[in-house]
Amino acid sequence: MRSRHATLPIFAAVSWGVMFPVLASALTRVDALNLTTARYVLATAVLLALLLAREGVTALATQRRGVEVVLLGALGFAGFNTLMNLALGHAAPQQIALFAATVPLVTQFVRWARDGVRPRPALLGISLVALVGVGLVITRGRLDGLGQFGWGGLLMIGAVLGWAFYTHGASRFPEWSALRYTTLTAVAGMLAMIAASAVADLTGLQHAPAAADLVAIAPQLAYAVLVAAVLAVLAWNTGVRRLGPADAALFMNLVPVATFAVQILRGYRPVAVELVGAGLTIAALVAANLVTRTRSAARATAAPEPLAVVDRPAVVDPVAVVGR
Repeated sequence: MRSRHATLPIFAAVSWGVMFPVLASALTRVDALNLTTARYVLATAVLLALLLAREGVTALATQRRGVEVVLLGALGFAGFNTLMNLALGHAAPQQIALFAATVPLVTQFVRWARDGVRPRPALLGISLVALVGVGLVITRGRLDGLGQFGWGGLLMIGAVLGWAFYTHGASRFPEWSALRYTTLTAVAGMLAMIAASAVADLTGLQHAPAAADLVAIAPQLAYAVLVAAVLAVLAWNTGVRRLGPADAALFMNLVPVATFAVQILRGYRPVAVELVGAGLTIAALVAANLVTRTRSAARATAAPEPLAVVDRPAVVDPVAVVGR
């Protein structure tokens, strides 16, 4: 059963790994902000249609949590995707993918900051190893290559932090289905993207794409919308609910693997130190997730507290369970 559920986060991670080279090719015709906006206007329309068909109009209510939904959508969808697309203009797709794969690790630190759940010392050491691996890929093992970190790396640090807060925020909506949380936060993120693109276009920071430009990137846009933004996000959120965050997060390590594979198929030839750095980062991320899983398992097997005696049995609503 768990192996079947694992296909969901595997599909999501591989889809996102392929996405980075796809979006990088689209940026040659459309500016980063406009590309992000076009992608999520279409993706949000699809998500809204799915939500209305499955859960009805009542699912659009934020239940007095509108401010939180807006902030999470702005951080997760608008922040992560906009900064990621901007970073692709300054760094190679395989470098961006390695940064993206650190989301589960960064989420642990976000949890520490917000909930007071302190990571184990081993996790702190592992995070340093992962950072060294990313550094080897970016610099190709040369000290004079540190200048290549530049804007691409800084933008991806902001993107990863935004998605980490978004991922952590999902745990604050346990009563919502994965589809509902994804859709409502996507709507908020889409509105933020539209506003940012409008300001950038009006001030001349970027230029609104012509119809010919959108037609030229139609294949990339179709993949980024239908596969990476709709199917992959829904598969990821569903997989997290079925496997648990710690187990599901392990599959994020497939993101840079998929990106490197695509780049190699396109003719890119990584040097040995890049492969060592990528391997070091992936190994560190796997170790980080195993540390997290071990700690969670230890807590789960600890002696439970005596249950209080109640005068009636607990009742589980099967409709609510199926809907999540």
